Order: sequence, then structure tokens, then C-alpha cells
Amino acid sequence: MKLFSILSIFAGLFSCGQPAYTNLDIDAFQQKIAEPGTVLLDIRTAEEYAGGHLAGAANIDWYSSDFLSKVEEAFSKEQPLAIYCRSGRRSAAAAEKLTEAGYTVFNMLGGILAWEKAEKPLAQ
Repeated sequence: MKLFSILSIFAGLFSCGQPAYTNLDIDAFQQKIAEPGTVLLDIRTAEEYAGGHLAGAANIDWYSSDFLSKVEEAFSKEQPLAIYCRSGRRSAAAAEKLTEAGYTVFNMLGGILAWEKAEKPLAQ
């Protein structure tokens, strides 16, 4: 019984902090957004989006006070969301919030900066 208690504590410690969403590197993210039904969502500001974005990406600003309601109006929870931002910080926070709201979320690690570093194409 004592061993079970100790193992339970360790399992709890190591499972904490695991995101409920999926982080993907650039290549895996590119494969995910090619899958039918996956929604590509750029959560940067409109100005950042206008400076270059992934082709086919919708834009909903994470900083807008009604971010979640805009996403819920635009996309069904049945649709997986592939999200990104500039560096990955905003999209990680957004991924957490969207996952809590019932979405399946894939977050691009490193954001658009990593995408550009990998010399992947951008749309204007």
C-alpha cells in the first residue's frame, strides 16, 4: 500500500504540466494543416497577419477581448484547430484556453519565426 501511494505521488508529479493540446514541430505542423478538415488559425494581430502568414490561415487576434467567442462563432468544436503566433508563446496560451473550451488543438512550436527559419512559404 505504501509503495502504491509513493508511485501515485510520482505519477501525479510527472503528469502535471503536460499540455492538453499537442505541440508540433514545423514539419509535423505542415503535415497536420494539409489534412482535410483541419482549420489553420493565425492568432496574431491583424497588422502581423498582413505582414505575412501561412496560406489559408484565418486570423483571430488572441489579444481581442472576445477571442474565444469569435473562435466559437467561426469554427465547430468538431474541427481540429492548428494554431500559431509569432514565437509560440501566445499560441500556447490560446491552445490551453481552446482545449479547455472543448477544441482539439495543435500548436506550432516556435511560431512563424520558426516557420520562416525553416524557409517555408508565406502568403501576403
